[in-house]
Amino acid sequence: MLLAARDLAIGYGSHVVGRDISLSLGAGEVLSLLGPNGSGKTTLFRTLLGLLPRIAGEIAIAGRPLASLGRREIARMIAYVPQTHAVQFPYSVGDVVLMGRTAHHGAFAGPGRRDRERAAEALDILGIADLALRDYSRVSGGQRQLALIARALAQDAPVIVMDEPTASLDFGNQVVVLNEIRRLAARGLAVVLSTHNPDHAFICAQSVLVLHEGAARAAGPPRQVLTAALLSEVYGVDVTVERLASGHYVCAPAIGEGAA
Repeated sequence: MLLAARDLAIGYGSHVVGRDISLSLGAGEVLSLLGPNGSGKTTLFRTLLGLLPRIAGEIAIAGRPLASLGRREIARMIAYVPQTHAVQFPYSVGDVVLMGRTAHHGAFAGPGRRDRERAAEALDILGIADLALRDYSRVSGGQRQLALIARALAQDAPVIVMDEPTASLDFGNQVVVLNEIRRLAARGLAVVLSTHNPDHAFICAQSVLVLHEGAARAAGPPRQVLTAALLSEVYGVDVTVERLASGHYVCAPAIGEGAA
């Protein structure tokens, strides 16, 4: 397993946000993390990244205990894609992607030839090589998200954690990002992503973990776990789950008869 956690308790100091959380993720797999606001998704991510100490349980990356790894080692093994990323200077898209190579050189060393090659390859893989010289703050939200994914890819870490990568994107850009996540998994990377849309788990994930009321409520393949009963319980609204003629599954609110 590239990423594994067992019987985790997470939180801040003595304040427990989540407990009894276990997960495992191998090469080429996508795990989708779902749950209402406040269920602990971001806290779990910060714990998996080593930014917050675990309260209980174990975390391992590529078989090595997270607690035994230094910050540079962690950065070489797990990359992070945030929801948003504001820059204070007029960096180009290429500059932002090149930042993913920081873990591979010393504190006072600048990027070398190999770093620039890897950044250029990542831009090309994500289909945004033509944006390399554009001002990062002036491209579209979807293009910025692709740049952040390219930055994570340039990091050459086997595991990528994505915090709501489709948040604030229009429908078209959501599809683009989800397709890129599938392509990353096909390249052998392990991807963990959080989302508020269960449909996204059906589209690109092999497994899901649902957090609810401070605990792992359910885990397993999306088609087995994401039932109408579970989603209705977790989100507090009536939900239906339907199978389309194409074979894909979708979720929809169970709107009462006569509703506008």
